[in-house]
Amino acid sequence: MASMTGNHNFPPPRPLGRELRRVALATAALLLIPLVAMRFTDEVKWDGLDFAVAAMLLGGTGLAYVLVARRLGQRRQRIIVGALLLAALLLVWAQLAVGILN
Repeated sequence: MASMTGNHNFPPPRPLGRELRRVALATAALLLIPLVAMRFTDEVKWDGLDFAVAAMLLGGTGLAYVLVARRLGQRRQRIIVGALLLAALLLVWAQLAVGILN
């Protein structure tokens, strides 16, 4: 009898909860950088809204990568998607920070 899963080139499924925890921890770790920097310099002046927007951008990008990468079978495809998401994140971040598009 043939297997119902077929012969696909997909990686074995990983627990989604574990990946979401990784995204949350990475987001928190990245947000610690400006938080600590504010203690040592007046050049970094973030308020609660800045941290909230950064958390949504970083966490949303990480979540998008996790959900899309789970559906892709080839490592090359996952790298391309990751690079595109990173480029989009950096473009949005730069636009919000200094308005590069205007």
